[in-house]
Amino acid sequence: MTTLSLTPIQSHPQETLLWGHPRGLYVCFFTEMWERFSFYGMKALLFLYLTKYHLFSDDHGYNVLGAYGGLVYALPVIGGLLADRYLGMRKAVIFGGSLLVLGHMGMALEGFKATTVAGEVVRDNHALQIFYFSLSLIIMGVGFLKPNISTIVGQLYPQNDPRRDSGFTLFYAGINLGATIAPLICAYLGETYGWKYGFGLAGFGMLAGLIVFIRGQKYLRGLAEPNDPVKLAQKRMGLKMEHWIYLGAIAGLFLVWGLIQTHSVVISITSWLPALSPVTWFMHSITLVLLSSIIWFVATKCTTIQRQQMLVVFFVILAGLMFFALYEQTYGSWVAFSDRVMNRHFFGVDWTAGQLTFLGAFFIIALTPLFTWLWPMLAKKGLNPSTPLKMSLGLLFAGLSFLVLVMSINHPQSNGLTSVWYFILAYLVLEIGEMILSPISLSAVTQLSVKSVVSVMMGAWFLGTSYSELLAAQLSKLSSIQIEEGVALNITEAMGKYQDLFIFSAKIGLASALLYFIITPLMKKGMHLDSLK
Repeated sequence: MTTLSLTPIQSHPQETLLWGHPRGLYVCFFTEMWERFSFYGMKALLFLYLTKYHLFSDDHGYNVLGAYGGLVYALPVIGGLLADRYLGMRKAVIFGGSLLVLGHMGMALEGFKATTVAGEVVRDNHALQIFYFSLSLIIMGVGFLKPNISTIVGQLYPQNDPRRDSGFTLFYAGINLGATIAPLICAYLGETYGWKYGFGLAGFGMLAGLIVFIRGQKYLRGLAEPNDPVKLAQKRMGLKMEHWIYLGAIAGLFLVWGLIQTHSVVISITSWLPALSPVTWFMHSITLVLLSSIIWFVATKCTTIQRQQMLVVFFVILAGLMFFALYEQTYGSWVAFSDRVMNRHFFGVDWTAGQLTFLGAFFIIALTPLFTWLWPMLAKKGLNPSTPLKMSLGLLFAGLSFLVLVMSINHPQSNGLTSVWYFILAYLVLEIGEMILSPISLSAVTQLSVKSVVSVMMGAWFLGTSYSELLAAQLSKLSSIQIEEGVALNITEAMGKYQDLFIFSAKIGLASALLYFIITPLMKKGMHLDSLK
């Protein structure tokens, strides 16, 4: 662990720019590109791996997917806090990246394929325990890496720098470059040659990302170092505070290991509270602590303007929660839909369902030059939509994407399956919404949050996304199908279930868009952009 205590990087305030942006942006760009390669390479396979290899039911598969997604975005709250108070962002990213490498490599140990004997499913429980522990390593690793790599990007720019939004847009493109390549290769290898090959390649991607960050950390200009190095080096019971943090995180792996495999179990604490899974109770506990601390900070440490800006940040986070509750179905119900009731042949190739998850990131990359040009151009003409209005538009497009899928069900091909071209169009519409909402929201969180708690607020953004994952899983379960062994899937019945889910999801998106359109004037007033100049 001592190898993580690297020599602090000196500041280079006069560093030359590269293509108009700080060189540190490109370090973060490539680090996050490889980290997302590993993350989305694995995620493209996860639901299919659980239902096809370990023969999980749809409900159980969605539960694991939701628990994993929920925890992987909840832990950044803790990782952001520890980076703010003790570690600094650079050390947190290196430690998190190391855990991620181990976790993705562990996913390659698949064990034997589940079989059905006398009506009972027989699984390799030893391999499943390794699988769950590997997920816990990934969850903990993301907790330390994810909020801090995004915060570093925000720290590279002065407040109200006109390059800030375009910088985050470029950073977001790096995320999606990795997310585009990963499903095409990892999902193909996993579904065609064996799951271990897809998961193993994802692990090598994460290793590449860690190497990029370590080699390029000098370009961060000292902006990601511990706030109080002396406090971090203080010894308690013979160990430095830094090492206690690493040991605490390793101990926390066993808690996450238990939570991830019990998400299908519900626990009732009292008669007047609903019965919830251990993961949900855990996330509620984090939320309670986080909200309490933020409310105390806002009430006692902030000016009136800062209080109003922090309230706007809350609504930014809520918009992200609603958007990604719809978006994250692309790794659940959308994957099942494309695997079971869709003709996936186009451009002369039979694509796997996992491979088609590349479409989301592909469209982000294709749309990035347009939006990088669009916002500054509109700003020069005084026509640039405000941040709250962009959120409303993003939610609108999210809702419309589900209506495209409803159209595909109502216009099947002659073979009774839906057309992949409707699916491609749905992804395009959804990603227009993401390009409008997500990078601008990330920028707004770092811009409007009080500087001393910006990493915590980024953690709060990801906590909102963690609830999105749980909600996406619950929504996906509305379309769960029980497929009996040896019995062909009833395509008509399956399409009916997917149609009901997609109509319901569209209503959520459209209603949320209307809500944010109504409150846009209030949010604009609360942002106090003049105070940030």
